Amino acid sequence: MRSDPAPDLPGFRARWAALRNVPPFLRMVWQASPGLLVLSLLVRLVRALIPVTALWFGKLIIDEVVRLAATPAPETGPLGWIGTDSTGTLVLLLGAEFLLAILSDLLGRLGGLIDTLLTERLTMASSVRLMDHAASLDLAAFEDAGFQDRLERARRQSGGRMTLTGQILTLMQDGVTVASLAGGLVLYNPWLILLLVAALVPAFLGEAHFNAQNYNLDFRRTPERRELDYIRVTAAGVETAKEIKIFGLAPFLIERYRTLSESFYRARRRIASARAAWGTLFSALGTAGYYLAYLWMIGATLTGRLSIGDLTFLAGSFLRLRGLVEGLLTGFSTTASQALYLEDLFGFFRQKPTILPPAEPRALPRPIREGFRFEGVGFRYPGAESWAVRDLSFKLRAGETLALVGENGAGKTTLVKLLARLYDPDEGRILLDGQDLRSFDPVALRGAMGVIFQDFVRYSLSAGENIAVGRIEDRDEPARIEEAARRSLADRIVARMPEGYGQMLGKRFRDGIELSGGEWQKFAIARAYMRDAEVLILDEPTAALDARSEFEVFQRFKELSAGRTAVLISHRFSSVRMADRILVLANGRVEASGTHDELVARPGRYAELFELQAAGYR
Repeated sequence: MRSDPAPDLPGFRARWAALRNVPPFLRMVWQASPGLLVLSLLVRLVRALIPVTALWFGKLIIDEVVRLAATPAPETGPLGWIGTDSTGTLVLLLGAEFLLAILSDLLGRLGGLIDTLLTERLTMASSVRLMDHAASLDLAAFEDAGFQDRLERARRQSGGRMTLTGQILTLMQDGVTVASLAGGLVLYNPWLILLLVAALVPAFLGEAHFNAQNYNLDFRRTPERRELDYIRVTAAGVETAKEIKIFGLAPFLIERYRTLSESFYRARRRIASARAAWGTLFSALGTAGYYLAYLWMIGATLTGRLSIGDLTFLAGSFLRLRGLVEGLLTGFSTTASQALYLEDLFGFFRQKPTILPPAEPRALPRPIREGFRFEGVGFRYPGAESWAVRDLSFKLRAGETLALVGENGAGKTTLVKLLARLYDPDEGRILLDGQDLRSFDPVALRGAMGVIFQDFVRYSLSAGENIAVGRIEDRDEPARIEEAARRSLADRIVARMPEGYGQMLGKRFRDGIELSGGEWQKFAIARAYMRDAEVLILDEPTAALDARSEFEVFQRFKELSAGRTAVLISHRFSSVRMADRILVLANGRVEASGTHDELVARPGRYAELFELQAAGYR
């Protein structure tokens, strides 16, 4: 499957359209912690009004000082004026400004604390939502490279874009501050506002352009970034360390990582260099606008239209406004850019599964009475030209052990995936006790099956938890876990572990114990027994076991599968001969069916493969 095609560089219309992601993002913030969000908004509202209040107090203080300086006063020390009748107003103004500074610092620290906690809450909530949504999607999605790119981008946004919360709230706060400061400027000269905006618009457009370029680079390079992460983990991973050393792969992997990362660096450097150059020019325009306004203020003061306090208030307001408006324009551009990244997250959330339960699902038969029937079933993997299976028609009877035999690519594992409804057929149908498999809830259907694939997962969890994943809701029932271990012979391995069922497995975490392939396989088989399912499906369950262990596992499996419906996939004919019936698959079709003795007795693929395998033991 090919990845998503790289998009054209997003234009201003695309960035504006991406802002539609902000409302659902704010809903996510609200759902993560309503209390923290309301508290943050209240704190920011008060902080937004502090700058104009502080500047106004400064104006009043300067005007009061100028008035007092014009009045002759007796000689006193540097602080002797405090407490006199004429300076009472000045003392009150200074005290108010002091308290305002203390309040500003307090609210700043409180706001930082609230934002940190809110960001943590949001990261947790979005990550949980991402995992929950990913679990609901079809298996076919995960086998598509394009989906993996989307998932990688969404995963990055769920943890890396949560600072957008603070950016949006800061924009709101700065917007209130700008409105309050601009109101003061308008009272003196409305043209000052127009001059300020005209000087800063180029900087805003430049920031928007370069933010879009950075997004475009990140989007186009998602497959390469996934490769970088893969190389980094592979070159320094516990699971790969042996082969890396044996084959001397470190120099190759390091060079490949260096080549990819250098390519990223050069692309990022080009954007950063252009951004710095144009940013210097745009900043100079903003500075020129400020000094033009400053010239008018000085002239108005010299002609008596403004007081010294007015000059201080206007100069401070204009300088503060310049920084705030520049920050607002840049912040708006950054928010629009972040909204483009949010498209990756919400686009992932908009992807829906196709394998869904019906509006009124049938109750799953317990026990299964007739079994499963494949009627002309055909299936083709998404994007594939050839059929994985075609015209499959056979019956899996209730209580029967059916073995699937065939060369690699014959369709054995695909058949199992269809049986567990990890996929739906493109042609034909599968019946369970006479009812279409699609009439049942897929979660309930899979809950009735114990499936262990050849490429089972080796979880970096405790020994008990590695078994309990077969029925995770019963992870607090040690008796059930121990019984499943006994059935799969994993109990003998646990008996040798220092921490027993609490022993951490794998080398990823401290004090973990690594197991052999055969030992891991016994834990995987225990998961199927943990489920105590009506249908057992084992896909190459003994591939990593020695001959004695294989014999013991299958003897136990034969005992425990009595009365249950079972499907067994194996290349070893010594294993499949225990089945009640064997299906021979070739090119996605059933080529032959019968018992071991029946199939060996007649010419065909089964007899040929059996003879080839038997010859190896002579």
